[in-house]
Amino acid sequence: MPRPTVAQLTYGSCTVVFTTLAMLLLSQTSSGPAVAVIAVAAVALGVLVAMTVPAPRRTPVIVARSAAEEPAGPAVPSVASVAAAAPEAVREPSAR
Repeated sequence: MPRPTVAQLTYGSCTVVFTTLAMLLLSQTSSGPAVAVIAVAAVALGVLVAMTVPAPRRTPVIVARSAAEEPAGPAVPSVASVAAAAPEAVREPSAR
């Protein structure tokens, strides 16, 4: 499993903190079990947000060519020819 990026950690952590504060302020709860449920829900939402942040893609390396190396005609993929093996002579069983 790849390591999380800085962006994923940041978004996930901010989501946990702000979601917890918002739910605690909106629910106006003070009981222990309710605070625990809010905290678990905030952590679950933070993990979900962190996992949905797109990971950076690796860009392909483009090799620069000089004008002398570029082909003169249109770019056509070359087809490699494969020499077929000569079939072996079939021996017929001798009559006895």
